[in-house]
Amino acid sequence: MAFEGKSEAEAREEILSLVSEYCDSYHNQGKPFAPGDRISYASRVYDHSEMANLVDASLDFWLTAGPWTAKFERAFARYLGVRFASVVNSGSSANLLAFATLTAPELGERAIRRGDEVITVAAGFPTTITPIIQFGAVPVFIDVTVPQYNVDVTRLEAALNPGRTKAVMMAHTLGNPFDLAAVKAFCDEHGLWLVEDNCDALGSRYTMDGTPRLTGTIGDIGTSSFYPPHHMTMGEGGATYTDDPKLNVIMRSIRDWGRDCRCASGQDNLCGHRFDGQHGELPKGYDHKYVYSHFGYNLKATDLQAAVGCAQLEKFPSFVERRRHNWAYLREALEPVSDRLILPEPAPNSEPSWFGFLMTCREGTERKRVVPAVEAAGVQTRMLFAGNIVRHPCFDSIRGSDAYRVVGDLDVTDRIMRDTFWVGVYPGMTDEKLDYMATAIAGAVRGVEPCA
Repeated sequence: MAFEGKSEAEAREEILSLVSEYCDSYHNQGKPFAPGDRISYASRVYDHSEMANLVDASLDFWLTAGPWTAKFERAFARYLGVRFASVVNSGSSANLLAFATLTAPELGERAIRRGDEVITVAAGFPTTITPIIQFGAVPVFIDVTVPQYNVDVTRLEAALNPGRTKAVMMAHTLGNPFDLAAVKAFCDEHGLWLVEDNCDALGSRYTMDGTPRLTGTIGDIGTSSFYPPHHMTMGEGGATYTDDPKLNVIMRSIRDWGRDCRCASGQDNLCGHRFDGQHGELPKGYDHKYVYSHFGYNLKATDLQAAVGCAQLEKFPSFVERRRHNWAYLREALEPVSDRLILPEPAPNSEPSWFGFLMTCREGTERKRVVPAVEAAGVQTRMLFAGNIVRHPCFDSIRGSDAYRVVGDLDVTDRIMRDTFWVGVYPGMTDEKLDYMATAIAGAVRGVEPCA
């Protein structure tokens, strides 16, 4: 027997030591880069600590959310500087949970009801707006600006529908914060909720009133994604976070089936009144463990995912710094073709944690010619997600209806849809790869052969 004479703790230590050795021996054995090798826009960055944590959690066989989840939530909240964080199974679920929270009856007149309006942008990822539409609220789309690719704050007042507008919900584009000072002031003036979709911007900072703060912590609720291409990963996974105790209680309830009970999995009678309460029209003393105060979901992640997240979070500051380095390196390298490409710029008062490097083709430079040439050189590209979500087939069934509104034009959004693309800056990229990427892009826009 391999573990004969050993305690469980000793056996576990041996297993984890072997796992670490296995990872060091067979993972991250990258071959030297050669021109033409495929450069992905994003990838996982990890070492043996993630794998050892994953196996450690598996040996507990808790499987669902448990001790590792609680550990990650505490550590993540500390990193963000907020009171509450809740792990969920994806960034999309995080957005769903954030929006659903704002529909709770406990919020009184501020609760979002069917037909109420939420100001957002069409240039981004669909799951920022999907919960709004599915609930029966009305997304109100306004245009964005280039070269920051975020909301045009001069259009906020025109989008306001007094008595109907209840919230602003939008993303920080590829790590670049939107104008939080203007958006927050607008929300405060009109009593609106602010949800920061922070899925592409974890680690970005924005300075307000002289104080740098992490994005996702300035609004009422922030959301994150831990999908493999994102700033850190659990595989699948995400999180919501807030400083508001009431919003936190509602979020935890909706995440956990909508139940009123706050006991953790495997815990009973935390409130001390499991069998003596009166809830709704239920019989007095109905088991509080199965009282449902909201229409909720099961959006929890697993302890296996959270264990990976714990190891990722320890590395996270170095990930952010490398992303900033990579973006700045590309920005300088591509300056000679700024006459052909509009190069990105960080928002004022910000220090972005960049998710990607966005470029818009100037007049006379065609994206449909540039992107295939860049891809042929082995550099993976992406569009700015939906480009203009309103143009997509998912809107066909509601097109021309009152299910959404567009305020003004979306000319810049449409231009992004036609002319914009981006490449990655994830921490696994080397300066050698960045040099090759810059040469490939420059060659493509000048109409020469991809770099050799």
